[in-house]
Amino acid sequence: MAMTDYRTKQNDTKQNDTNRYDTDRNDTGQNDTKQNGQGDTHSEDAAFPGLTVVNLKQLADSVEQSYKNFVVVNINNHCVRLAVMQGEFRWHQHPRSDECFLVVEGELEIDLADGRTFLLKPGEILTIPAGVMHRTRSQARAVNLCFEDRNAYTDVVFEDSERVSKQ
Repeated sequence: MAMTDYRTKQNDTKQNDTNRYDTDRNDTGQNDTKQNGQGDTHSEDAAFPGLTVVNLKQLADSVEQSYKNFVVVNINNHCVRLAVMQGEFRWHQHPRSDECFLVVEGELEIDLADGRTFLLKPGEILTIPAGVMHRTRSQARAVNLCFEDRNAYTDVVFEDSERVSKQ
């Protein structure tokens, strides 16, 4: 089954004085992978350091892409990611980390490989346990916060037919 890490990489370029940052993938389209003695992990720098007030609405409103996902802040060994999307993200799993979604704008659908779908509206939260194959999608623009381990690794299935045949 073809899988790889598929998160965005933080770019240290400050866009303007409203503390908005941009994120980009590296030249290979993937993030850098670090070793922690337990196999490959993924770790992404936060857009903002501690003791920084972050206006999430302003940050989300500055996103023009149909999909953008990046670490806003780190807390101990966890991170808070901001995801802005319209459309569908690939089937994937996080083998070593739960992932918690909190919708702040729009509606987010989360499909599980077992056929269940959860529809989250603003203010609603759902935790996907480690190792559970899922995908996120939205018909219109949706903004959510994701809470996960800083070293969460994302295995992405690049062909849906593989996902079905390997389950």
